[in-house]
Amino acid sequence: MSGTTLDNCTAQISTTKLTAGGIAEDSLNLIYQFVLPEYTQHFCSDMTQNKSKKQAFSAMTVAPLGDGLINRTYLVSAPMGQFVLQKINCHVFPAPWTLINNSARICDYLNQQVTAGQYQLSAIKPLATDSGVLALDLGGKGFWRLLSYVPNSLTLSEVNDAQMALQVGSTFGHFAATLAELEPSNIAEVIEDFLNLPKRLHQLQQAAQQDKHGRLSGCQSWVDMALNQHDLINELASLETSLPRRICHNDTKINNMLFSATTGEPLAVIDLDTCMPGYLMYDFGDMVRAFCSPVAEDSLDLERIEARPELILAAAKGYTYALRDTITEAEQLSLWLGVKVMTLMLASRFLSDYLQGDEYFAVTRPQHNLQRAVNQFTLYQSQLAQDDAMRAAFSRARPVRV
Repeated sequence: MSGTTLDNCTAQISTTKLTAGGIAEDSLNLIYQFVLPEYTQHFCSDMTQNKSKKQAFSAMTVAPLGDGLINRTYLVSAPMGQFVLQKINCHVFPAPWTLINNSARICDYLNQQVTAGQYQLSAIKPLATDSGVLALDLGGKGFWRLLSYVPNSLTLSEVNDAQMALQVGSTFGHFAATLAELEPSNIAEVIEDFLNLPKRLHQLQQAAQQDKHGRLSGCQSWVDMALNQHDLINELASLETSLPRRICHNDTKINNMLFSATTGEPLAVIDLDTCMPGYLMYDFGDMVRAFCSPVAEDSLDLERIEARPELILAAAKGYTYALRDTITEAEQLSLWLGVKVMTLMLASRFLSDYLQGDEYFAVTRPQHNLQRAVNQFTLYQSQLAQDDAMRAAFSRARPVRV
């Protein structure tokens, strides 16, 4: 391993640094001793000088970054710049090299489009180890990768007005439109049946039948509600046959966008781990699901949960205009269905995970996944209450300049 050339420089990291930033000491020690030394070329101005290496590592800091539920993400600050370090969750991504290869193809393509003036956002760049590979497999110590960092950027967790909803819709629409020319068959499926509602409902049914942790009695009514959505399932099965498969992001929450800390303008779409062939309705649906309620997806304030129509329609306006040269009429008509499907799907996934003992989504309190599920089921009920009006609005809508 190239880290052996660093002599004792990692041993000079202070105990204060090893416990800083809310990272467990053993995790941070692992990062400094086994991970970062494999990426020395990005941190040191002179790879031939041990003094340069020692100076770089002694001045380096590592801090938690973001609030993702799956991978562990860190901000590495070094004299030569800042970088994003991630430990991939191989329980969720059992074929991590597929993820790495997909991400590299998509990032390369987006960077080409930036150079050609066709992509107006920043494109993330995967960074190679000193031995020239795009990820670091340390076996029991984890599967790691290093990415470029977009400076002067921040993430947001909520959308509070129609103008911002339009902006978010336009940004994710621009991302989808740019990838429309990339052949879907060149991108592998990272997680099989990731956005397959019938499969997710079947998993919920199985989790309820097994009830391994004796939790079913407290959520039986929500299980029954989810498994009773036959009309939605039938409509989805009928519509999907008319939709083209495209390369989609598949995790279009607002916190997967970066905004300028100075101007507030969108800078980048990030977290491309689940990019794979899919349907635009799911990207639009998950985007809207994530911000159409005025409260967070794990909030216990159920009375405030509602699907705000003005935000949904503004997002649709921005999304469809960005895709005006690409989106088909069938895709346009599928968008509202995508909102309902994604909300029901996530609610069911939260509930399944709760019944299975919280194996997938990270939790910070007892019944956290149950609370998330109830929150999303409540949002789904709000969407159903507006179904007729929203269907009419989406059927009339056509891409218009924003």
